Amino acid sequence: MAHQHSDNRLTPTERRASGALATVFGLRMLGLFLIMPVIAIYGQQYPDYTPLLIGLAIGAYGLTQALLQIPMGMLSDRIGRRPVIVGGLLLFALGSVVAAMADTLTGVVIGRALQGTGAIAAAILALAADITRDSQRPKVMATIGMFIGLSFALALVLGPLLGEYIGLQGLFVFTAVSALFGIVVLLIAVPSVTQKTAKGDLIPVGSELGSLFKHPQLARLNFGVFVLHCVLTAFFVVVPLQFVAGGLATEQHAWLYLPTLLASFALMIPMLIIAERKRKQPVYFRVAIVLLLLAVAVIVWVPPHWTYLVVAVVLFFTGFNFLEASLPSSLTRFAPAGSKGSASGIYSTAQFLGAFIGGAAGGYVYQQWGLFGIGIFTAVLLVFWFASSFGMQPPPQQQNVSLPIRQLNAVQAQQLAEQLAQATGVEEVRIVSAEQTVYLKVHKTHYNEAELAALLTPYQN
Repeated sequence: MAHQHSDNRLTPTERRASGALATVFGLRMLGLFLIMPVIAIYGQQYPDYTPLLIGLAIGAYGLTQALLQIPMGMLSDRIGRRPVIVGGLLLFALGSVVAAMADTLTGVVIGRALQGTGAIAAAILALAADITRDSQRPKVMATIGMFIGLSFALALVLGPLLGEYIGLQGLFVFTAVSALFGIVVLLIAVPSVTQKTAKGDLIPVGSELGSLFKHPQLARLNFGVFVLHCVLTAFFVVVPLQFVAGGLATEQHAWLYLPTLLASFALMIPMLIIAERKRKQPVYFRVAIVLLLLAVAVIVWVPPHWTYLVVAVVLFFTGFNFLEASLPSSLTRFAPAGSKGSASGIYSTAQFLGAFIGGAAGGYVYQQWGLFGIGIFTAVLLVFWFASSFGMQPPPQQQNVSLPIRQLNAVQAQQLAEQLAQATGVEEVRIVSAEQTVYLKVHKTHYNEAELAALLTPYQN
């Protein structure tokens, strides 16, 4: 019964646009992550060095990102995607220059906070949706997501490698140049489109935020990503220092991160597959949290040696990468139909707020109570998350179905949409009269195909 278009591939325009937007997003995230593996070491060269300022330098971008994530998305709906993306990249480049020119860690913190004002995630995702067909949108979003993950992995490897030759200031100059290159890619490679009306699946809607905060499953996911990025930034306040204490020079850190990241991906992918196939996501969430706890225990309480540190990093990034991939996937399936933009806005705000608090609190705790304090701080957060995970449910199983209809006027389309929305198992309805197609998001096992056929018959040729 499901109607498939004869061409189920990305068009040349969609391929070019998705590659260009993924590159822009990836370059920006690379710049944010690049200093994380080295700032704890190179930051000691500044006259006002303290562990607290190191933590703030790592996480300061998270505060401004958290404050501006939702407003910048809404602004892109008013003035257009491109002006917001270009403006955000210019702010990011400006923040990079400020940090590069700073002769104190305080100046670096200010630069990092300015970097974070370029909160362009929602605008990029919305522009990707504007350019691509609905049927091809998941491929485009997956490409962007893949580039984000790749940028994080590259940052862990490139940070120590480049830092050896160009120093911390050079890394900030590199990020400024990459942001400007991102603008060139955007203007040259991304085709111009007539902006569509924003949908709740793309851009946050202010009136929806209150109810989504109270959604029990979304609240657990938001708390989870807050803790995950809080632990991540606190982790990098101390881990590079432990590497040095364990006998690894700074320029050698890249060669530790590269194999451990590859090993963590090899362990994480089977976890993802099994969790999805057996619908055991909450169980594997708890397994991943335990892996993070074990990694913290090794880092904090085992005497530093590079062999133990390799084990700790593999454990940490196996758990981290599993959760980083699983949380947004679960979010999109739990979010009410038509409200994914708002749900994603809250989720991103929690994520970046966690990055800021993890860096700031981690730096303060390390300054006051040392490595043991970091261990207690992160362990307590993870234990609270572990406890809250017992209220989680497996995300609902959904699939997209496209069905043929005849050309409908606005009244008929609205009438059909209301009828379909009430059908068993239907969670989302989108009617595109110009394509003579209705797109549905339905529960894989609970929707009634015969019921849908009966509802559609009067609207088909």
